[in-house]
Amino acid sequence: MDLRARNYNEFLKNIRYGLDNNQFELYFQPKINLHTKQLVGAEVLIRWRHPERGLLSPIEFLRPIENTDLDIEIGNWVIAAALVQINHWHCAGLDIEISINISAYHLESPRFAEKLRQQLTQYPNIKPGKLQIEILETAALNDLSIVCEIIEECRELGVGFALDDFGTGYSSLSYLSKLPVDLLKIDQSFVRDILEDKGEKAIVQGIIALTEAFDRQTVAEGIETEDHYRALRNMGCQIGQGYAIAGPMPADELRNWQPK
Repeated sequence: MDLRARNYNEFLKNIRYGLDNNQFELYFQPKINLHTKQLVGAEVLIRWRHPERGLLSPIEFLRPIENTDLDIEIGNWVIAAALVQINHWHCAGLDIEISINISAYHLESPRFAEKLRQQLTQYPNIKPGKLQIEILETAALNDLSIVCEIIEECRELGVGFALDDFGTGYSSLSYLSKLPVDLLKIDQSFVRDILEDKGEKAIVQGIIALTEAFDRQTVAEGIETEDHYRALRNMGCQIGQGYAIAGPMPADELRNWQPK
């Protein structure tokens, strides 16, 4: 147990060192309109360019820092870096919506909306609707009324919200009816089996119908094949992302990327 504690503390020190020494970077996975194939946005995905282990994905370093100060520090870094990139793309003529993942712990931290406002004021050229925050449905949102207030404060700043991994938690319908989000992301665990499993297909069709009833948009994540793409488009899903469209890429590549 003592060795485990020392290893954990050393790991946290390495993450903090990485933050202080510009070892983290952003990748972007395109999101397209499934009907027109137009690029409509991109999801931000953080990467850690570790000096010894190479390029690390979030699953390798975010879980250990959940509900800690580092969780908030990483989230603030992602927001700041995303705004820099949105502003850069705006100056280059690329105006798309960028979505970032924020933990429930960070979202519910003191003065979240005020701190976000301060970051946004540094970039007056960024138009409303260019930044979207994704929150996990499976995250433990402690107080829905407080979270709703935070979301509304952020929406007044021109920031949109998406409910990620929709359908995987226990509070889907209550979240849908109470949280003022603009968009639902259909979890890839449902998308993966829609071609073979009638139950999974029915769930996806149900989610799409729900979003239409609540006047929301849907994004299907994890589109891995052309057959998945066509099936989701035929079901009425508006937006999609996944390796059948494009994988995560550096910012410079996305600027010149074109849907197939």
